[in-house]
Amino acid sequence: MITALSWIKEYVPDLDVTLQEYTDAMTLSGSKIEGYEALDKNLENIVVGQIKTIERHPDADKLIICQVDVGKTEPVQIVTGASNVKEGDKIPVVLDGGRVAGGHDGGALPENGIKIKKGKLRGVESNGMLCSIEELGSSKEYYSNAPEEGIYIFGDDAVVGSDAVEVLGLHDAVFEYEITSNRVDCFSVIGVAREAAATFGKKFILPVVTVEENTEDVNDYIKVSVENTDLCKRYCARVVKNIKVGPSPEWMQRRLAAHGIRPINNLVDITNYVMEEYGQPMHAYDLDTIEGKEIVVKCAEAGEKFVTLDGQERPVDETVLMICDGKKPVGIAGIMGGENSMITDHVSTLLFEAACFDGTNIRRSSKKVGLRTDASTKFEKGLDPNTAKTAIDRACQLIVELGAGEVVGGTVDVYGKRREGNRVSFDAKWINQLLGTDIEEAAMITYFKNVDLGYDESTKEVMVPSWRQDVTTMADLAEEVARFYGYDNIPTTLPTGEATTGKVSFKLRIEEVARNIAEFCGFSQMMTYAFEGPKVFEKLLLPEDSKMREAVVITNPLGEDFSMMRTSSVNGMMTALSTNFNRRNKDVRLYEMSNIYIPKQLPVTELPEERMQFTLGMYGEGDFFTMKGVVEEFLEKVGLNQKVKYDPSNKKSFLHPGRQADMIYAGKVIGYLGEVHPEVSDAYSIKDRVYLAVIDMPYIVELATFDRKYEGIAKYPSMTRDISMVMKKDILVGQIEDILDKKGGAILESYQLFDIYEGSQIKDGYKSVAYSITFRAKDKTLEDTEVNASMDKILKELGSLGIELRQ
Repeated sequence: MITALSWIKEYVPDLDVTLQEYTDAMTLSGSKIEGYEALDKNLENIVVGQIKTIERHPDADKLIICQVDVGKTEPVQIVTGASNVKEGDKIPVVLDGGRVAGGHDGGALPENGIKIKKGKLRGVESNGMLCSIEELGSSKEYYSNAPEEGIYIFGDDAVVGSDAVEVLGLHDAVFEYEITSNRVDCFSVIGVAREAAATFGKKFILPVVTVEENTEDVNDYIKVSVENTDLCKRYCARVVKNIKVGPSPEWMQRRLAAHGIRPINNLVDITNYVMEEYGQPMHAYDLDTIEGKEIVVKCAEAGEKFVTLDGQERPVDETVLMICDGKKPVGIAGIMGGENSMITDHVSTLLFEAACFDGTNIRRSSKKVGLRTDASTKFEKGLDPNTAKTAIDRACQLIVELGAGEVVGGTVDVYGKRREGNRVSFDAKWINQLLGTDIEEAAMITYFKNVDLGYDESTKEVMVPSWRQDVTTMADLAEEVARFYGYDNIPTTLPTGEATTGKVSFKLRIEEVARNIAEFCGFSQMMTYAFEGPKVFEKLLLPEDSKMREAVVITNPLGEDFSMMRTSSVNGMMTALSTNFNRRNKDVRLYEMSNIYIPKQLPVTELPEERMQFTLGMYGEGDFFTMKGVVEEFLEKVGLNQKVKYDPSNKKSFLHPGRQADMIYAGKVIGYLGEVHPEVSDAYSIKDRVYLAVIDMPYIVELATFDRKYEGIAKYPSMTRDISMVMKKDILVGQIEDILDKKGGAILESYQLFDIYEGSQIKDGYKSVAYSITFRAKDKTLEDTEVNASMDKILKELGSLGIELRQ
């Protein structure tokens, strides 16, 4: 939203603040200002002058010497190369020591403008400069009477010696606001002015709208019917005859230009002026082109095409609302009129339209036809239908004031279910508790009244007008109080209420332990997208029947690479590791806490299951057993004190076939770890061994515990036995440790694997494994016979697997 400060002051005449004060105060009261531009920036000592005499320069064919009256006792001599001036012309003159915004070529304006000093041009003294409109920081686009090239020439009413910048209306500033979509009322000059008045405590004056109309009846000129009342809440039509097309007055052109709207003629400018003033888009039709003198608001037909004012043929269908006459469409509702009903210089009778269309439909239709206009942008926000009648009357008022036509009596107003304002309960005590303030109830009510929110003392309710669609609850009233009381005035207070014990949930405590362990072990946290593409399946070498290929497909994806919800966290980890590897980071350890999305059935009929995955990945220093140690450290910290088993039989395509295992705890697969398959590493451009571990956190949360049982320091000595065994290579150390746990008995305290050997002293297909086993009793000193009995049981069970003691 853009407004000129001069237009705001039209409704808040007592507003007297600097540009920065206005910016700061409006931002703090909720109408955030992105920035502003002073139109008179770098314009200094510029006056209206009148050329008295012109003579040729004696030494330059393209220069002339002007004697210019600038309101002083003596004329000023100025040398110029302009060819469009003559004696008697009134022109802008920058005097010696003055400043202009830029050069005559209309290029980028210098930051500090250009200072003008007296000097000599080809030997002749020149005491200033005649200005083009570009040198004054504007352009012909906004000053249509300016020449294509040359000096700007004022009208005869300009006073010699007066401030030329003021005559041009450039003592002004343009502000750009960031208006939130719920404040539809502030997408208008009147809405912003109302906010400014409330912010600065000034009187707000609405324009008085009165229409001078003839005694005829508009119903004799036009008939209106609305077939789709859901998409068109209200349709107002008025007729103006004896039209006189011409330029709009300079004050209107200046205001439109400040808003970035190019002035065209009085009729178009009036509709644009009212659209900016009230935030209500309008449209004008040549009534003589309306067949049957009838307007019908209905949806288009499937496959229909329509030529808009810009000459483009646009496809429309049964979802697009159209404005039609008795035989044909004449406009796309809320977007743009048709070429077949456009206003020309030969128009004699005008049909004005002010309507309220469904914002959602306008947005969709605008996208469908490939056309977004100032009008559609405003309609998209969801306008108040009660503004339409006031806006169309305002347009007719301006028609009369500018002498552009004669208004026919009455308005055709098709208005179905009337939108009324609502009432919101008001409790000053509740608002003070919410804000932590101690504001008087009367002060709050004053804040409400300053923005036209009424108050019913009998019911303790705030009466909200229909154009304030954002105020529906008492929390909204609290926001109104806070922004006008001043956010910077609200003190810091502690929350009030009953004391309760707060703590992090069990699930979050588990996740916190996971992060702490990972970071303690040198891993850095990362975050990746939950959206992936089907190419991931091929990079991970997933077979066609893999369950991981059964993914939730996104209806409107950003692209093929983001077209489904991930079913594995591996791709995200591998992508991050690949980025680090390609940036020459040598030793990288990353972890992520992220969800995967498992559909309950396909096609999807209900939300998928979201499962948190604790994913660890690394390359460089470290190996499979390094990763295994990190995992076991985490499991021990969350109370999974039973032994984790590792099962290498369930092969995963993206992991090395001989260096991977599922992690099994209490009979459940809680995750997996292993080295990444070399082909997968190549697919991600990683020329190093990569190790992954993925832990399914829902299972961990289900099995974990933070209960700890204290055991005192041992009172009696331990006894240790070392055994070295020879066994087949396919026997896992996990099987050995299961036997130690099972047969070691109550006196078994611990065991430690301290050697694995394969070499010339061991026959092919076999390996040597050595353990140190510790025994201890809690109530006495052990004897050799007790330890030997336990060792015999262990050795006997080991023998059943073909394991022999190494000699």
